[in-house]
Amino acid sequence: MIAYIRGKIAEITDQAVFVEANGIGYELICPNPFRFQTKLGQIEKIYTYHHVREDAQILYGFEKTDEKTLFSKILNVSGIGPKGALAVLASTSVQDFVTAIEQENEKFLTGFPGVGKKTARQMILDLKGKLPFDYTMEEFTAARDGKETNDLALDEAIEALKALGYSDKEINQIKPKLKQEKQQEADGYIRKGLALMMK
Repeated sequence: MIAYIRGKIAEITDQAVFVEANGIGYELICPNPFRFQTKLGQIEKIYTYHHVREDAQILYGFEKTDEKTLFSKILNVSGIGPKGALAVLASTSVQDFVTAIEQENEKFLTGFPGVGKKTARQMILDLKGKLPFDYTMEEFTAARDGKETNDLALDEAIEALKALGYSDKEINQIKPKLKQEKQQEADGYIRKGLALMMK
């Protein structure tokens, strides 16, 4: 099993980071490859999950060990594959996901691509109380309260973008990036949304 790779970030694509180590180029599929944009050309350590199936061997790459751990745990959920687990990690933080599982927040979980109510319930059933992350109840409460504020502001921003004439398809394409912003006010999300739309 390959636990991590230390090498030069040689190339970044929409789905992967290419790392050169000892003359070998490794393709690492990542939740957010562009997190490594500022490290292009530098020597970095990337934690890896080696996924083996009958027709392929794939390396998934993560910036932090807790992301790798959560990825492996999500893979154990019935009906969730690597693509679904990556989508979760691309859209949220480890702490926010753990908070949602422990508080059985189905609304939060069904916000991920391809996750309906049935899959959300399965996630809670398979993962609640079994995730190896040491967050206190105070942190859970703070994360929940902050999430509720963020959700309200994001919802308001999305309605504003619709009022400006943007389609659901256009908004859904930028929504994962907006969620990462952690804004407390709708205006912040709107400004970011407009900037993303202009790209």
